[in-house]
Amino acid sequence: MAETREAGPFERMLMVTIAGEVLAKAEARAARKLAGQLKIKGFRPGKAPRQVVEKMVGSETLRSEAVDVALPGLVAEAIAEADLHPATPPRVLEMRDIDDGVEVDVMITLWPEAETLPEYRGREIEIVRPALDDGEVEERIDRMRDQFAELDDVDREAFEGDYVLIDITRPGGEDVVKDLMYEVGSGSLLEGIDIPLRGSKAGTIAEFDTVLPVPGGGSDEVVAKVLVKQVKAKRLPELTDEWVDDVSEFETVTEMRERLTEDLVEMKAYGARMALGEKLLDTLVDELDLEVPEALIEAEMEAVFHRFAHQLEERGITVEQYLKMSGQDQDAFIEDLRKRGSANLRTRILLDGVAAAEGLEATEDEIASAVAHLARIARVSPEDYRKALEEGGREQALAGDILREKAKQRLVELAVPVDADGEVIELPVPQRGEEPDVEAADETEDGEGPEPAKDEEE
Repeated sequence: MAETREAGPFERMLMVTIAGEVLAKAEARAARKLAGQLKIKGFRPGKAPRQVVEKMVGSETLRSEAVDVALPGLVAEAIAEADLHPATPPRVLEMRDIDDGVEVDVMITLWPEAETLPEYRGREIEIVRPALDDGEVEERIDRMRDQFAELDDVDREAFEGDYVLIDITRPGGEDVVKDLMYEVGSGSLLEGIDIPLRGSKAGTIAEFDTVLPVPGGGSDEVVAKVLVKQVKAKRLPELTDEWVDDVSEFETVTEMRERLTEDLVEMKAYGARMALGEKLLDTLVDELDLEVPEALIEAEMEAVFHRFAHQLEERGITVEQYLKMSGQDQDAFIEDLRKRGSANLRTRILLDGVAAAEGLEATEDEIASAVAHLARIARVSPEDYRKALEEGGREQALAGDILREKAKQRLVELAVPVDADGEVIELPVPQRGEEPDVEAADETEDGEGPEPAKDEEE
């Protein structure tokens, strides 16, 4: 049995009564649970009678365990009966013994609902007009040709972008690298190495200041020596229909250039739509007249913190190290978490409101598609992934994520993008998918970098 009363705009207090009969059954279950956890002399795990368990842990502990056993089911029933939609796990505030059982006060924090939404239909949002810059298509073609460049020996000084075959030795003559092909100016080898290589020729021997690792760990500043054995220049393949047909999915240069142009236009439009969506959301969230419950903000702050800490952990950094490196103090960090948490919640509430106002729904096909995608990432079957969602009570959350994404798309569809002069910008929708494949023409057979030209004698 439970009573419900309003405790705030987005909070409800449940007064749940655990009757004596229910409590007695819960105590029996709690005793069996404790018997399986405790080592009780003379009894196998889980076989000690209730009286023995109660004598060992005390009647108050057993009663507390019994409340923990009985309360979740009773709270779930009360929430369903009152048609409440908790935003955070229920919080137990107080427990009181009564004549025939226990009375428990449970606080429920509800998802806020915006009574009114900011005007979003036909909303003008200023963005940068997408435009294809001169030379972008040719730049991508040159990048593709560069992937298939060959290296030819040259009898001249080495310039930036040339390749040199080098040996590097320590001051005592010990080899650091031998017969290494290195791109001049790439900065991908040793500190200071590019200085003597610029303007060098085959046969050049030069010294340079650098830092080298030492046995046992650590490093030393040393004066190393580099020997240039060969200088090679990149030779790009001629841009012909035959070459394009050999290394790409296209048959002619014209076809490749047209496709690259289409892809770049789609990419620009996609970027503009993303910018439109972000700016529109920020604007509407700022205008949303809504007070978010403190308990909800604290829960979201904790979630943001755990996600951020996990990202740092994957990079081998602790939160303390991050704060030290960024020069940010703990108070500023916590305040930033609060702002991000509050913004996340206000965005979610706004999108929920838009979804309801527009009559949007997450269809079964959309949920199944999302489950299949997430299952592939998790490397499990869609059936197993969906079962895990259901058991964890996360299926509704997934549907909510899909619904909010649809609400974002609807907002963009209903908005009016304009440039700095107030002129309306027509944004074409990508034709081959949501995110354009701007590297389509680069899907070649290898293209890992230039290879030295083979000697004809070989």
